[in-house]
Amino acid sequence: MTISYNKLWKLLIDKKMSSSDLRKEVGIAPNTMTRLRKDEEVSLAVLNRICSALNVDIGDVMEFLPDNSTQK
Repeated sequence: MTISYNKLWKLLIDKKMSSSDLRKEVGIAPNTMTRLRKDEEVSLAVLNRICSALNVDIGDVMEFLPDNSTQK
């Protein structure tokens, strides 16, 4: 399974908020923002802080996608 944070980026656009604004409000380290941009794993604690700041559920900021290389 592959992680996608596309929902997070769309949500930020809808809320007229930049990723820099989110990083500052939530207190996310720059390297964690890079991991989010690259659709890499981040801790549940970080995802929880993002969800709390945006007042959304975790399914509103991320999703798991099937990994094409593992399909038979």
